[in-house]
Amino acid sequence: MTTVAVYLVVAFGAGALAVLLRLPPLVGFLAAGFVLNGMGVERLEAVEELADVGVTLMLFGIGLKLDARFLLRKEVWGTAGIHMVLSTALGAGFLGLFMLAGLALPDADLPTLALVGFALSFSSTVLVFKVLEERSETTSLYGRVAIGILIMQDIAAVVFITATNEHPPSPWALGLVLLVPAAWVFRRVWDRIGHGEMQALFGVVMALVPGYFAFSAVGIKGDLGALLVGMLLASHANASELSRTLFTLKDLLLVAFFVSIGFNGMPDSMTVLLGLLLLVLVPVQSMLFVLLLWLFGLRRRTSLRGGLALANHSEFALIVGAIGVSAGMLTERWLVVLSVAVAASFVVSALVNRRGSPLIGTLARRLPEHPEHRLHPEDRPIDIGHADVLVLGMGRVGQAAYQEFSGEYGFSVVGIENATDRVERLCAQGFDVQEADATDQEFWERVIATGHVRIAVLAMPFHGSNLVALRQLTESGFTGAVAAVAQYDDEVQELRGHGVRTVFNLYSGAGIALAAETVEALGRRAD
Repeated sequence: MTTVAVYLVVAFGAGALAVLLRLPPLVGFLAAGFVLNGMGVERLEAVEELADVGVTLMLFGIGLKLDARFLLRKEVWGTAGIHMVLSTALGAGFLGLFMLAGLALPDADLPTLALVGFALSFSSTVLVFKVLEERSETTSLYGRVAIGILIMQDIAAVVFITATNEHPPSPWALGLVLLVPAAWVFRRVWDRIGHGEMQALFGVVMALVPGYFAFSAVGIKGDLGALLVGMLLASHANASELSRTLFTLKDLLLVAFFVSIGFNGMPDSMTVLLGLLLLVLVPVQSMLFVLLLWLFGLRRRTSLRGGLALANHSEFALIVGAIGVSAGMLTERWLVVLSVAVAASFVVSALVNRRGSPLIGTLARRLPEHPEHRLHPEDRPIDIGHADVLVLGMGRVGQAAYQEFSGEYGFSVVGIENATDRVERLCAQGFDVQEADATDQEFWERVIATGHVRIAVLAMPFHGSNLVALRQLTESGFTGAVAAVAQYDDEVQELRGHGVRTVFNLYSGAGIALAAETVEALGRRAD
């Protein structure tokens, strides 16, 4: 228990220090792993197991939100395939230049350089999905494209692991097709268990048993199983609710994942230098993503968001390193080098992808834009010229605000939502909803250009998203009224401190509305 206490104190302390320095907490968790390793603290197997469970739940959650048909889009599979080939060659060539420059690489030959280049061609599913969740952008166009690319990379990873494994998958793996009809049974069980802790436990069981353990038992990577089971259950009405329910548990377990990276070996000065030099590949690979997405018809800003989100090395590099070491293809020093490169890329990516970073706007001005007819159909300009009111975020709160402004007061209202499935559903119900990113500066420039919008309602589910939208709105010169929702008193005060006069606390406001409707139902009026 003493060792566990040391882990908890160091991880919490490092995470808190990162927050105080205005860095993402994961930067602190990564540092905590190296600190614990340097202190000589015993490596706990439980930490590795918790990290595996965290990654498994994350992939299960991705599956719950994923439409498998999206993977067949050319901007997803085309970008993933071309980038992997080019990036592998780029990594191997970059390391070859090091050799020509006289830098001592650990036992480097052409197959070694090719394997390391392949390992560094992947982006981190864990980090990217976490960044997208924190920004509430997993369902935006660029978020869905990035996740689709990551899944294609994960599939390639499974193929590599299977091809290099001395033991091929068991013939019993063919029996996994029975999960398709079994999913019907799982959904019927889900219908009957209600919400709360039973639904959360159901999600954990589905991710680990028919997902991770069933696939691992027949020689297939269990993480892929959790993803596929999530996809089979994605059509259930409570899929989004279950994903949100598992959010906190998954985030807590992923702390163990980030801490565990520091235990892959203590680097010396040369391995640190080489690992940091490999960071040069990150911006090059990122811009390659941007270029490919742009060539497939995405708007320059969408391409940049996707490319920057994918700007990191992957935890898969450590898996490739471990496989290479066990097969005698790499020395153990390469595994330490890869650990340094992955950890450092996580720090850089977390900083670059902080909400409100000016980097996207700066780079967007240097990339030409496609004519409208050449843009991806989901990435073309939106029509908001007729709107008196914009409701940003069309969840339950946003929908209620939309109906009130439109039905009771007669305003022309347009809802803004970045989740494609929700946009389609609400449009079918008669709402005027446009798919757009309310934190995008170009979006607000189009809003201001219309000169018509008088009221903006910030109803997005994440406080950070509302703040960024508010800043973009202010910087664009918007002079109309702004209203916002918040969940906590400190969020209310922060919004008011930024000049928002009308802030509705969801919890206290719900209580007031409940009391008012109850009194009205009794036929009484307030004195």
